[in-house]
Amino acid sequence: MEPWRKGTVIRITQETPNTRRFWIQIPELDRFDFKPGQFVTLDLPIHEQKNKRWRSYSIASWPDGTNVFELVIVLLEGGLGTTYLFNHVTEGSELIVRGPQGVFTLPEPLEKDLFLVCTGTGIAPFRSMVNYLRLHDLPHRDIHLVFGTRTFEDLLYYEEMRALSAVMEGFYYYPTLSREQREGHHHGYVHQVYESICMERKDAFFFLCGWKQMIDEAKNRITALGIDRKSIHQELYG
Repeated sequence: MEPWRKGTVIRITQETPNTRRFWIQIPELDRFDFKPGQFVTLDLPIHEQKNKRWRSYSIASWPDGTNVFELVIVLLEGGLGTTYLFNHVTEGSELIVRGPQGVFTLPEPLEKDLFLVCTGTGIAPFRSMVNYLRLHDLPHRDIHLVFGTRTFEDLLYYEEMRALSAVMEGFYYYPTLSREQREGHHHGYVHQVYESICMERKDAFFFLCGWKQMIDEAKNRITALGIDRKSIHQELYG
């Protein structure tokens, strides 16, 4: 288990109307090393009991040899943790951080097609994975990122993902909107999108990241396609 360390918030930007990006530096380390897909835990001053102060977030950046990493966080109505982060944390604030943690990481080697299915801030670990693969020119089969949100303005890292799909061989991006129709985007839910791609692909890894309802439905649908349950990996939010 990694120790608790002090982190300094060095930058904050508003990504969507209810989502912010936080860049955190760990001054005591020369570099913050982690595997794409891992998360960190924050100890926030929101409760007397330790375990009720802890909030975990997937790292949205990729290992770059520095001691800085990025989180992307959505403001949850009534959520003590995100309310504190949005109302009290500014550039220069200190946070208590533990990590990296987690085993939601890419298989080695990547010998199968990869389906990355997410909603909301669930795109964070997949952004880390895809950028890492490209920057290190690692061999891979086809990668399909199916990202579902309600509206176009909720699409995190939209221009970045479009640019990646244009220059990264074998990377395909499927922005999917459930409450808005927009030319060039899928309409509906993520399930119909990956099902249409995967009908003839039984040899694939599925990585799922998002809320429990989406993940539960996805696991049922994916196994119904004939995919081995051992090829399904998940990171649950909430």
